[in-house]
Amino acid sequence: MNTKPFTSGLSDNAVMITRVADRQWHALDDDLVVGRGHAEHRPDGRLFVSIDAWHDAVFDRLAEAMLAELPAPLYTLVDEADVELTAGWRRAGFTIRRREWEYVVPTDPRVTGLDEALPPSGVTIVPAGQADEGLLRAVDRAIRDEVGASVGWQSMPAEVIRLPEGDTIVDPSKYAVAAAADRYLGLIRVVTVNRPRVGLVAVRAGEQRRGIARALLGHALGTLHRSGFAAAWAEVQESNQAASALFEGVGAQPASSNLELVR
Repeated sequence: MNTKPFTSGLSDNAVMITRVADRQWHALDDDLVVGRGHAEHRPDGRLFVSIDAWHDAVFDRLAEAMLAELPAPLYTLVDEADVELTAGWRRAGFTIRRREWEYVVPTDPRVTGLDEALPPSGVTIVPAGQADEGLLRAVDRAIRDEVGASVGWQSMPAEVIRLPEGDTIVDPSKYAVAAAADRYLGLIRVVTVNRPRVGLVAVRAGEQRRGIARALLGHALGTLHRSGFAAAWAEVQESNQAASALFEGVGAQPASSNLELVR
C-alpha cells in the first residue's frame, strides 16, 4: 500500500493518496475520502482508468499516483459535455482517440419505416430467446474473427458488457439472429436492464449489403415497441459510417457523445 502526502488547501492537514486495493486509490483529507481512482481491464484486454474527485488538485495527484504505477497504454472514457473532467485527463497527458455518439432510436415502425423491413429470400429472423446456442456462438465467433482481421474490436462501441474469461456471449436469450438453412448470418443484442439498449448489430462480411442488418433492427425495435418502449439507445463510433447511416435512416437522433482518451 502506497501513500503520498500533499497539501491541497482542503484543510489544515495533508491529503494522502493511498492505494487501498489492487488498482484502487483513495485521496484522504483528515480520514475523509475526497477522491477515488480505479483501473480495470476491459474484455478486449485494454486497461481503463477513472477518477472521481471534486477538486482539480485531488484529481491531478490521484492521476499522478495511478500513472506512476500502471502500465501504458491507458484509456479512459468521458462524456464530451464534461469539460472539466476532459481537461483533467488532458493535464495528465491523455489525448482523444475516438468519439462515440449515443443515439436515441424510435421504436414505432410508423416512424422508423421498418414495418416492412423483411430479410432477403432464404433468410429468417429468429427472435431473442429462441436461437440455437451452438449456432449463435458460431456466428458470433465468425463475425469477431472477421472484425479482428479488419478494423479490430477496439473500433466497436466503448461500453461493452463484462464477459467471463474466454466467453463472448453471456446471455444467449438477449440475441435475435438472422438464419439461413444451415447457419446464422447475423445477430442483434438488446439489453433492457435500465433502458433498452441495442448493444450490437453485426452481419457476416459475405452477407452484408443485403438488408439483413436493417431487418434485424426492424425486428428488435418492433419487439420493444410492442413491449411499451417508445425509444431505445445505441452507441456508434463517429467513423463507422455504415452504422451511422443505419440508425439515422430509421430516425435516430444523436443525444450525446463520449470521448475515448488514451495515454
